[in-house]
Amino acid sequence: MKAKATGKYVALLRGINVGGKNMLPMKELAGLFVAAGCGEVATYIQSGNVVFCADDNVVGRLQSAITQQVELQFGLKVPVVLRRASEMQAAIRGNPFLKAGAAEEMLHVSFLADRPGPDLVAGLDAMRSAPDEFAVIGREIYMKLVTGAAKTKLTNAYFDSKLKTVSTMRNWRTVLKLAEMMA
Repeated sequence: MKAKATGKYVALLRGINVGGKNMLPMKELAGLFVAAGCGEVATYIQSGNVVFCADDNVVGRLQSAITQQVELQFGLKVPVVLRRASEMQAAIRGNPFLKAGAAEEMLHVSFLADRPGPDLVAGLDAMRSAPDEFAVIGREIYMKLVTGAAKTKLTNAYFDSKLKTVSTMRNWRTVLKLAEMMA
């Protein structure tokens, strides 16, 4: 029997340990990934970023398993978005605002669970939070947040409702660090 390929991934949990809400210790979160069959598990900062290795069988059931265990053990309903190492590298290369010379401290990426249809993307309001800008490319929403993440109207709730999927936002520094950890 042929062994399944093992790859590097990142799990991005939304809304963990933000503003004193949805408190979930990273040591316990890492333990959930180990129990689910993942190896080389490492967390980054306290906001629900988990880098790990796993084979296709584990990854195929991981989102629902982690979501279920977090709810069961901690009473939290937390969406989980996964990306392969190659997808994180592609997300970094594909940032149109970085290519245009935007300051890195303004850059953020929302990672989507599913690729939205072009009709849903077309329905987004480009002026919703001017002068903030965004671009939806594949399963990422690139943002240049001039007003800052705390003041923008380009929120997970807005994108989730308009694009009919789940999103979770990370600042550019975190995106780069996660990609580095996956290398």
